[in-house]
Amino acid sequence: MKILVTPRSFGKNNPELFDILRDAGLEIIRNDSGGILSEAAVKEKLAPCEGVILGVDPMNAAVLAAAPKLRAIAKYGVGLDNIDLEACKARGIAVSRTVGANSNAVADYALTLMLAVARKAALIDRRCRDKDWSKITGIDLYGRTLGIVGLGAIGKCVARRARGFDMKILAHDVVWDEAYARENGIERADVDRICREADFISLHTVLTEETRNLINAERLSVMKKTAILINTARGGLIDEAALLAALQEGRIYGAGLDVFEQEPPADPAWYTLDNLVMGSHCSSSTAGATEQMGHMAVANLLRDLGLR
Repeated sequence: MKILVTPRSFGKNNPELFDILRDAGLEIIRNDSGGILSEAAVKEKLAPCEGVILGVDPMNAAVLAAAPKLRAIAKYGVGLDNIDLEACKARGIAVSRTVGANSNAVADYALTLMLAVARKAALIDRRCRDKDWSKITGIDLYGRTLGIVGLGAIGKCVARRARGFDMKILAHDVVWDEAYARENGIERADVDRICREADFISLHTVLTEETRNLINAERLSVMKKTAILINTARGGLIDEAALLAALQEGRIYGAGLDVFEQEPPADPAWYTLDNLVMGSHCSSSTAGATEQMGHMAVANLLRDLGLR
């Protein structure tokens, strides 16, 4: 039985994951491209496979149609927006996620981006390397207002960290956990209020047709001039053209983006901004998180293939 493994970090520090798969009688086809697989590459590699451990590579209807033997998709992560779930349901293909495996790692990185943008850490570092020791003034994180869009596992981890900075927390989620919010002093707010009032806005929601371009030109226009926007979820949550213009014109203070609609982004203007800290979709890339995600993905795949 053949399976495809697409995530570049899978097994990088835990090669025993591949041994577990081989010991279960599986032949492994690996992503040897050094990057995210194209649709054509996924089609080619997936064609003989009955299972896949999937990263952010495309798994749309066309890809699924090219894989007649496919029975199980084990997502290495939690976001399912790159998978055609309706097509999977119609085919009876099992789809699993590694829920909770990377929550703390992503939350840590969201806070890292907040601090890096607020204190201009990347800009200061670049200047220092040029032996420019001039002072650069940032803005405070402590005591400010944080707006969290998506109060799921990761959003809750961000909220716990923000309490250490004595931040006022506003949050939005379509499935509201009132008991958790009350216990942790979190105030429920819609996205519009968060955009108007929050000093820091951190996105932790799934990408659907309803949430695509959730942060658009109109919502950017009501943000504070000192607002900082953080996205460690999915690039499609933000109208990137509108955000690029807002950053270029200084209409908000800055942004920390670990995700883009196209990675890396094609527009060269992104790379010239001093009020932007960029990430390479690496918020979950810690040794602990990748190990846990890897073991969960393997267990999910073996279960769904009837091998455990």
